[in-house]
Amino acid sequence: MKIKTKDKIVRQVIKKIDKRSLIGQKKYGQTMHDEIVTGKKDLKDFLIDVQEEIMDALLYIESAKEILDDEIIYSSHGYPENKL
Repeated sequence: MKIKTKDKIVRQVIKKIDKRSLIGQKKYGQTMHDEIVTGKKDLKDFLIDVQEEIMDALLYIESAKEILDDEIIYSSHGYPENKL
């Protein structure tokens, strides 16, 4: 497959998706398409996977917000001694 876009960001994301796919294939021993064809996963299984990934993403977002809040507080008031 030839990537036609010249957008650097899009190309970076495509590379990351490809890398992640290879990691998943190594971990699970098959592709997502194989999981569909062999019947290993059905629609409900994929929806559960998406739901779990979204819940993880929400945790990452909340953690990042907390770090950002801490950085804003520390930059305006100085770092507490135990954060040095």
